[in-house]
Amino acid sequence: MCAPVHTGRLVGVVGPSGVGKDSVMRALAERHAGVRLVRRVITRAADARCEVFEPVSEHAFEVRVQARAFALHWGAHGLRYGVPVSVNEDVAAGHLCLVNLSRAVLADAQAMFPGFAVVHLTAPVDVLASRLAARGRESAEVIAARLARAGFALPEGLERVIEVENTRTVSETAAEVWDKLQPERAAR
Repeated sequence: MCAPVHTGRLVGVVGPSGVGKDSVMRALAERHAGVRLVRRVITRAADARCEVFEPVSEHAFEVRVQARAFALHWGAHGLRYGVPVSVNEDVAAGHLCLVNLSRAVLADAQAMFPGFAVVHLTAPVDVLASRLAARGRESAEVIAARLARAGFALPEGLERVIEVENTRTVSETAAEVWDKLQPERAAR
C-alpha cells in the first residue's frame, strides 16, 4: 500500500522592504482555496497598517526558541521573526502555505520542506522608496538602510525560484505569481 501523497508546500515570499510581499500574499489567499498565510511571530508592537502577525516581547520569543516552537527563526532590522511549527500541519494537510521570509533562512527552509519554492518579488528603487515612505513606519534613515539592501542577491543553490516584478496592480502581480506556481505544483 502506498503512502498518501500530500500536495502541500511551503512557498517563501521574499523581496526588498516595500515591494508588496504581504499585499500579494493576501491577494493570493483571498482568490484561491487551499492557500494559507503563515502568521509570523515578531518582536515588534502590533500595527494595524501592516501585516497580521503575533507581536511578542524579546523574552517571549526566546522562550519559544528554547521550546523549539519555531520551524524557522531569524533576526533582521533589529527584530526577531519566527515561523511557528504549526506550518508543518498545514503543509501536511495539502495546503499551499505562503510566508514572508528572509533571504537568510531560504536554504534552511528548502532543506526542511520538500517542494519548497521561492517567490522573489522585485521593483525599481524609486517605487520601493515611495512605498516605504507611504507606509509611515520607518524614519528616513531606516528607509535608506532598507533601500541599500534592496539589491542583495538570493543565496546560491535554491532549486525553485519564481521572479516577478511588482510594479502593476496587486491583482495583476498575484495572477502572475499564481500562474508561475501552477506548472511547479502540477509537476510534483
